[in-house]
Amino acid sequence: MANLKVTPAEEKAVKAIGFLRNKGTDNFSARIITVNGKITAAQQKIIGEAAEKFGNGIVTFTSRLTVEVPGILYEKITEFQEFIAKEGLVTGGTGPKVRPIVSCKGSVCHHGLIDTFDVSEDIHNIFYNGYATVKLPHKFKIGVGGCPNNCIKPSLNDLGIIGQMEPNYNEELCKGCRKCPIENSCPMGAAKVVDGKLTIGDQCKKCGKCIGRCNFDSIPDGKRGYKVFIGGMWGKRVNPGVAINKIFKTKEEVYEVIEKMILLYREQGQTGERVAQTVNRIGFENVEEQLLSNEILDRKQQILEAKLHLTGQASC
Repeated sequence: MANLKVTPAEEKAVKAIGFLRNKGTDNFSARIITVNGKITAAQQKIIGEAAEKFGNGIVTFTSRLTVEVPGILYEKITEFQEFIAKEGLVTGGTGPKVRPIVSCKGSVCHHGLIDTFDVSEDIHNIFYNGYATVKLPHKFKIGVGGCPNNCIKPSLNDLGIIGQMEPNYNEELCKGCRKCPIENSCPMGAAKVVDGKLTIGDQCKKCGKCIGRCNFDSIPDGKRGYKVFIGGMWGKRVNPGVAINKIFKTKEEVYEVIEKMILLYREQGQTGERVAQTVNRIGFENVEEQLLSNEILDRKQQILEAKLHLTGQASC
């Protein structure tokens, strides 16, 4: 085994700022935050330069859309941070707190129903940055998906957001066409003509594919919104997130729910458990009721000031 010089205490200290030890060495991988999964050409260039100057010339990518540069010597960590800061880049993304936000490309994708880059950047600024010093029972992952295609698996995050388009259906304009273009376009089979009228069943995922398809304008448009899942988890233990029984109309409403969930998790979660375990322990109905009221926000300062989760071990 190599004669390692970096102590466990030093390793722990730099992990907190986004430097993860490369197995069996005194070298580290720098985890660079991309905010919402996108970087500028200038940032991409300086990351490449940093990889050659401080690392082993390789750049890797994580499942949470951060960028890692491996092979950095312990004594070069500060210099590396100063180098990438020239293009506004920082390291981080570890610890029992809000983790880097994952976003699909819904802002530019033809399936996208919401501006995912905008929403995820807001969440990054408000909660990844704004709650950076708030200790939680465990990691808190947030995923933002533009539509029900679920490309980045929002429902398997501690909190997931999915863009929605609820069709505005005017039954009076429906002619009950034998070959209904709405029925033919619905990927879920939720739209069916029954007894001369189109019906939309509960299996509708609000993907918006039916909008504007009717020759008689029975579904000319729809209402955009946000569906929020809580308690998703993927790993050694798997738990599907459960959707709050409400479609939120604005992104500001979603941000309020995120804040409530973080506060609830900090206050009522046991050190070491994930959100899924907290939700399952105290009950989804209980959690949903708290998220749809403002009671927990009234105790925000008290919850943030409480000395909680100072030490502990993961239980998942």
